[in-house]
Amino acid sequence: MTVPILSLDHVDFAYRADRPVLTDVSLAIAPGESVGLVGESGAGKSSLLQLALGLRAPTRGAVHFEGAPLPARRVALRAFRRAVQPIYQDPFSSLDPRMKVGDAIAEPLRSLGIEGDRRARVAGLLADVGLPADAAERYPDAFSGGQRQRIAIARALAPSPRLLLADEPVSALDTSVRMQVIDLLRSLARERGIGMLLVSHDLTIVSALCARIAVLEGGRIVEVGETAEVLSRPQHPYTARLLASVPRLPL
Repeated sequence: MTVPILSLDHVDFAYRADRPVLTDVSLAIAPGESVGLVGESGAGKSSLLQLALGLRAPTRGAVHFEGAPLPARRVALRAFRRAVQPIYQDPFSSLDPRMKVGDAIAEPLRSLGIEGDRRARVAGLLADVGLPADAAERYPDAFSGGQRQRIAIARALAPSPRLLLADEPVSALDTSVRMQVIDLLRSLARERGIGMLLVSHDLTIVSALCARIAVLEGGRIVEVGETAEVLSRPQHPYTARLLASVPRLPL
């Protein structure tokens, strides 16, 4: 049986003892698998992502990386940080405006102690996300939102991760560029064999990128399954309500 690259096992989490945010959440992501996590605002999606990134600790249960609990010590977390990289929601705030694009992309290489020709690595990553090599010498304010998100994706790919944790990665973008970024993520995941946990409220985006889907309601996972199956034949009333709320253009 394949060991999940990342799993949450019977996890509870609360910012305050009397207000649970997540309750008995279990979710596993196999190597190379793309899983969508959907739910309304306030369902606990972002909190779950923080646990998966090791930014917060569960109040009960455990987060496992390759079958072992996440280590508490920063140095011991280095292998996890190399293998699991985030992509954040807002491309305008996720990049330091005072840092050149090339330095921003190379930052994970420096912080994780990854040796090699960083300039060549950055140029290759920019090409992978459809940007010219001279973008490395410019600052983020020279780029559009869609281009900035491509830069953020290049930064996430820098340490050659095996899993991306993406928090609403296209929700801050104009509709006209969303599909471009979705297509980029899909092709990169396929070509590199990278897994993904995609947090989104948008079922259309999840269906385009993820083979499996988990539905979160009020801090509990109420349904998990193959994306096509869940979206065509939902078993839980909450999932059915989410599907019914998706806007449809009149015929």
